[in-house]
Amino acid sequence: MDAALQRLVTVPQGPPAHPLVVKLGGSVVRGRQLANWLDVIADAKRPIVVVPGGGALADEVRQCQRQLGFDDDTAHRMALLAMDQLAHAIAGLQTGFQVGASDDDLRDTLGRGLVAVWAPSALIADRTDLEANWRLTSDSLALWLASRLGAGACYVVKSAPLARGAHSATSLMREGIVDEAFPAMLAETGVRTEIFGRGEEAALAASLTQEATPAGHLIE
Repeated sequence: MDAALQRLVTVPQGPPAHPLVVKLGGSVVRGRQLANWLDVIADAKRPIVVVPGGGALADEVRQCQRQLGFDDDTAHRMALLAMDQLAHAIAGLQTGFQVGASDDDLRDTLGRGLVAVWAPSALIADRTDLEANWRLTSDSLALWLASRLGAGACYVVKSAPLARGAHSATSLMREGIVDEAFPAMLAETGVRTEIFGRGEEAALAASLTQEATPAGHLIE
């Protein structure tokens, strides 16, 4: 029996206390290696919430904003809807993945042994405690959700190759790998966070099975 089917037929007693959050960057979602990353997530035995980037749909929002001139709040809402659409795309690609919008949705999905995929617009669009501009994107939202869910860790998957060893959040931000709000969000939430680059599916698989020892690049 494959891992995805096993998730469907094995029903845990109640939602797990400490899920893991896996953020799939937008370029990963639209890239050729997406299926490999999803297979790694499906094979993991631990409870996982996937946070999708906005990908090409968010890029289209940026382009439309430049052409039409609507404000950042409008662009923020549209980018959240882009994440929603890619959440449904991801769930449609892998058996045992289910989209959820609220905390309760996600915990219920995890409690049924499935991988939860977050569609953030319903939970985020009207909040006033988060920036509604391009400084804060799906990277920071993944940290925010991880903290809200009491996640054991947040794993950020990007398509760019990464140098070996730990990375500072500030250096990743300056290189354009994570968003501008990420360093402050990491400091605020205190969530243990690792980043994985191109070709590091095996490292993610190891981190999804080992609770203590980071297998990816620790973000400090």
